[in-house]
Amino acid sequence: MVSTQKILVAQLGARRDYAIPRMLHWGKRLEHFHTDICAVKGLPKYLRLIPQKFQSKSIARLTGRIPYDIPLNLITTFSSFGFEYTQRLRKARSASETTKTFLWAGKTFNKLILDRGLRGTGIYTFNSAGLELLRAAKKQGLATIMEQTIAPHQIEHRLLQEEQELHPDWEEPIEHNRYRLEYIQREQQEWEQADLIVCGSEFVREGIRQCGGPAERCVVVPYGVDTKFQLPPKSSRNGPLRVLTVGSVGLRKGTPYILEAAKRLKGKAIFRMVGPIHVSPTATSALVEHLELLGQVPRSQIMEHYAWADVFLLPSICEGSATATYEALACGLPVITTPNTGSVVRDGLDGYVVPVRDVDAISEKLELLISQPEILISLRKQALQRSIFGSLASYQNRLLQVF
Repeated sequence: MVSTQKILVAQLGARRDYAIPRMLHWGKRLEHFHTDICAVKGLPKYLRLIPQKFQSKSIARLTGRIPYDIPLNLITTFSSFGFEYTQRLRKARSASETTKTFLWAGKTFNKLILDRGLRGTGIYTFNSAGLELLRAAKKQGLATIMEQTIAPHQIEHRLLQEEQELHPDWEEPIEHNRYRLEYIQREQQEWEQADLIVCGSEFVREGIRQCGGPAERCVVVPYGVDTKFQLPPKSSRNGPLRVLTVGSVGLRKGTPYILEAAKRLKGKAIFRMVGPIHVSPTATSALVEHLELLGQVPRSQIMEHYAWADVFLLPSICEGSATATYEALACGLPVITTPNTGSVVRDGLDGYVVPVRDVDAISEKLELLISQPEILISLRKQALQRSIFGSLASYQNRLLQVF
């Protein structure tokens, strides 16, 4: 790969605030950016004219999809397809229907781009949404790069099956999904076509290796977040330790272990969870009894919760590299997490990395911060230092070095 490469990026959704195409543009490497729907072109652009107080949650999320800094002439959107994709996902009533929709979206998105023609010297795609593009680019002699955004689907499926056996009343049982094998095969076929597979963490690369994938063509590129995730230094205060979790509420994020820790530390710590709720009414009732369960909030309000917290907790079972952990570090919050979260947290320096499913370890670390506040102060300083590594500027340097 040569330094003059110009990369075409194909991305469904606003993943990480469009970090990849933005960083490639900053580095003068972006040939063109194709996406489904964003708020700078077509009908979504005019939805931004609606006063915020009159916007529904779905419109507010859509109008927040802005690929800042990328010139409009470098962006192609497929808004009609994007609206149809959203509607199909809303109508999906089973895992099979949802997976079928993902597969349809990936193939349709690729066809729309191929009908326009590939440009540049390379392409950058994301898992399950780039197979046809990768094949076409390979035939044209272009460099093929894909990002595996989470551990391979068969690894994720196995881990979630284990969680459901441990916590049978939390989520709907994993049903037979007649499209799962096709989805797994699509990911694997993308690996075969890629000259380079970008992984957000070693956990993802190891998952590809376990699935028989080309680990030798994988490169780990930890993520980064924007400088907007910064807060004034926190001052000491009295009262219970404030423990924050940001992310969907469910088995994949390790929610049962957060609940158990909240039970054990009742009176010593206050737990707050922010994110969409994907658990049963029974599990929801248990959660609200022991912690603050706020549900999903607009991204514009998320900083209020980081400002509230003393420490960030995310004991995920399966991730790629959880963006919330980078945000927490940037806000000066020590992070307690697991290896499977794929974070850049260094155990004992800017937080703690505990084994998955280990409530004892989670509780022990929180007890330590409660009993020895000087450790909390030290970890806060280290978290801010570590956030430099997890900044968007550092992420850009890591990404461009890949080329």
